[in-house]
Amino acid sequence: MKDIIKKTNECLSCIKKPCTNGCPLNNDIPEFIKLVKEEKVEEAYKVLSNTTVLPSICGRICPKERQCQGSCVKKIKGQPVEIGNIESYIGDYSIKNNLKLPSKKLNKYKVAVIGSGPASLTCAAFLRREGYNVTIYEKYDYLGGLLVHGIPDFRLDKKIVKESIEKILDTGINVEYNMELGNNLLLEDIEKEYDAIFIGIGSNISRKMNIEGEGLNGVYGGNELLEKEIKLDYKDKTVIVSGGGNVAIDVARVVKRQNAKKVIIVYRRSKEEMPADETELNEALKDGVEILYQTNILKINGTDKVENIEVIKTELVKKENETRLTPVNIEGTNYNINCDYVMMAVGSIADKNITTKLNIELDKNNKIIVNHKYQTSNKKIFAGGDIANVEATVAYAARSGRDAAISIMEYLNER
Repeated sequence: MKDIIKKTNECLSCIKKPCTNGCPLNNDIPEFIKLVKEEKVEEAYKVLSNTTVLPSICGRICPKERQCQGSCVKKIKGQPVEIGNIESYIGDYSIKNNLKLPSKKLNKYKVAVIGSGPASLTCAAFLRREGYNVTIYEKYDYLGGLLVHGIPDFRLDKKIVKESIEKILDTGINVEYNMELGNNLLLEDIEKEYDAIFIGIGSNISRKMNIEGEGLNGVYGGNELLEKEIKLDYKDKTVIVSGGGNVAIDVARVVKRQNAKKVIIVYRRSKEEMPADETELNEALKDGVEILYQTNILKINGTDKVENIEVIKTELVKKENETRLTPVNIEGTNYNINCDYVMMAVGSIADKNITTKLNIELDKNNKIIVNHKYQTSNKKIFAGGDIANVEATVAYAARSGRDAAISIMEYLNER
């Protein structure tokens, strides 16, 4: 507690609250910090609970440098307030002391929530707190989505995830396990049974680079590697990871920790443009992961299995009508890197085998199109998180679930 109090003393209690503005969930950060400073942790939890139900998780894994802490005024001349550590402390305190999330008496409305990642869990919790009868449908025999199978244990203790989910379920939310949308769970069936539906199934199919050799043995998608926990023999092997986001970092660290001789991340842009969290990037370097910046993979070579990759150096140029610099290959800078595996982590797309059967409007990546209220082309159906093209962080996914819950309530009460 003394250590946390010390951290709270760093806060300047800014009137304009830039940290709150930098938080995707708009948590009232100065207020909960003030309450912790006064040793009123239970009251601080109540303040946090107005905007989030995942404080123990977000406090640990949010890209704080780009969000709340990156907006802290103290960062201008030094180190920002350690907002994430304070938030996770409050969340952990609520679990340890069995502090309850609010939930009103059930009303007449029934809402189905499909999926159980941060968007779905948050949507379900905010609906239930206002008295809506909520049932979560999950394809696995556990809840959590990417919180469980998309983030390695060394970054997020699964005990914390389980306890956070139990707190949400304790509000009186129903769960149906082993129910997969498009398989043994049909949208047209639950549409008849429920007054509204929220879809938050994520988007976890690894995007391909569309280069020669992607079909060789030894080429894997980073998302699938994490979700399905594919076990490979990495001992004395060289592994290439293509990409620059958090999935690429997570894959590289997982592989390196499984005795790979060498793990190399290949990223076609500069370090400054790398979307991965700076903290996670530094941890990867400590683990021994190597990074090649401004390097592009041209093709993967091998007869049956991966033998090497051909790469080329890039330069970043400013193109008309584009805000971001574009990587352009530098002719004559090609060279090969011998390797045993290649992991693709250059983004994700939706599972078209599921989304194309939903009879709602989709974008070119088969993700669900929603309006500003997270409502789909079917007014009864809402969506959030990755499947609805929300920015791929836990906090933004949770924000979409919370805001969708508010929209669902407005929709039901206006009927």
